[in-house]
Amino acid sequence: MGKYKVLVVDDERDIADVIKKGLESDGAFEVEAFNSPEEALSHFKPGKYDLLLLDIRMPKINGFQLYRELHKLDQKAKICFITAFEIYYDEFKKMFPKIRVNCFVRKPVSIEELRKIMRGREKNLLKKEQSKRIDYQNWLSGWMI
Repeated sequence: MGKYKVLVVDDERDIADVIKKGLESDGAFEVEAFNSPEEALSHFKPGKYDLLLLDIRMPKINGFQLYRELHKLDQKAKICFITAFEIYYDEFKKMFPKIRVNCFVRKPVSIEELRKIMRGREKNLLKKEQSKRIDYQNWLSGWMI
């Protein structure tokens, strides 16, 4: 199997760069990183990415709004939100009932932990997840960059 393709969008350039370099350093991931949600949207190609890793709080277009736009272009796109803020899944579902998300990563998170999460997502995609039930607490972790 080829490299696992990830789209990273984070308005903080240093974080996006560290994620890109960290994930690509072991050779299993190919990462395209953007600091602007608008730029990411304009360069997005349906079917190109195995996973979208989007920061939630960004200026002009937040991660949820960006996902909605990307989802219009690629309904099969898998998503993982990354945020420095506490996100409670029940509250998220009340605010965004039509967005189906099963991955939240909390900053700070180490690159190694992020790799584990990405590898777990890859395995789930390859197995075509029999169960849609996700333990959301297992996705929360700490950032050490």
